[in-house]
Amino acid sequence: MKKLLFIFCCCSVFLSSGQETLAKPDQDKGIDSLYREDQFYVGVTYNLLLNRPNDVNQSGFSGGFHFGFTRDMPINKRRNVAIGLGLGYSINVYNHNLLINEEENTEQSIFSSLKGEDFSTNRFTTHLVEMPLEFRWRTSVPETHKFYRIYTGLKIGYLYHFRASFKESGIEINQTKVDELNRFRYGATFTFGWNTFNFHFYYSLNTLFDNNAVIEGEKVGLNPVRVGLVFYIL
Repeated sequence: MKKLLFIFCCCSVFLSSGQETLAKPDQDKGIDSLYREDQFYVGVTYNLLLNRPNDVNQSGFSGGFHFGFTRDMPINKRRNVAIGLGLGYSINVYNHNLLINEEENTEQSIFSSLKGEDFSTNRFTTHLVEMPLEFRWRTSVPETHKFYRIYTGLKIGYLYHFRASFKESGIEINQTKVDELNRFRYGATFTFGWNTFNFHFYYSLNTLFDNNAVIEGEKVGLNPVRVGLVFYIL
């Protein structure tokens, strides 16, 4: 996560300076009456897992880093209402006490809780390719790139890499093949803000694990939630 925070800081400085520069229209070239907004994005989030089994809890900091491109397609003459369709990449870490192991002979996944046990590391890491689809409203005009925005929509994604990691006093367990994963992801998004800083919310509409993932007869489920900041540039 230290590397992600370093990248985030660099991107923040770049995006802030970029928007300040773009805020001054080029008088020689005139105003672009067919402008598009917010087509590149970079975001950082704090990640949560909702609808957890009784003995499963999160621990430590869980974060995510997200970036991508969204094609802005205005649908009115003023160009302050638009549809956004794009492609992005998302890296997420979730720290918790849910252990995923497997039976030696069948390689079938075993889910259990580490509640009350000491361990140094237990987390999921996910890598996703995502397609955002947004309905966009803003107060933008061609003369400036400082404006209020409200974007809402869906993100459809595919979880192409998953890693469950456990470490504790010489014992290390890593699982990358978990048949119970719902690899196709879809969730609702809501973003609002002004100029550089914008608050972003994502709620997964389907669970991370299917009905075959159980812990003591209770479905594991888990609905990921991301809350954080997103930064836009043309």
